[in-house]
Amino acid sequence: MAHYAKVNNGLVEQVIVAEAEFFDTFVDSSPGQWIQTSYNTHGGVHTNGGTPLRKNYAGIGMTYDAARDAFYAPQPYPSWTLDDDSCLWEAPTAMPDDGSRYTWNEETTSWDAVDD
Repeated sequence: MAHYAKVNNGLVEQVIVAEAEFFDTFVDSSPGQWIQTSYNTHGGVHTNGGTPLRKNYAGIGMTYDAARDAFYAPQPYPSWTLDDDSCLWEAPTAMPDDGSRYTWNEETTSWDAVDD
């Protein structure tokens, strides 16, 4: 079994699990196309050491970029940029790696510590 995303105008509308042969007889009159996606692919890496497929596993509301042949999530904040290699969004500054919890502050474009 494999996963397939229904993409219409570059946006993922649905994700299903099916055999490839399913599409030999499946009649879908709605606009868009079905594109295979890999549950085990994230950031351009296959979690089980296999071959990654389309940078990220597709989800409803995500974008499919045909030029990159990649799925990626909506931009979380205007200041974040899309990494071309992973197709993951990156903050303009890295989140501190000190074991504390942080939240992004778009107004200051910095990470704010979360009080516990």
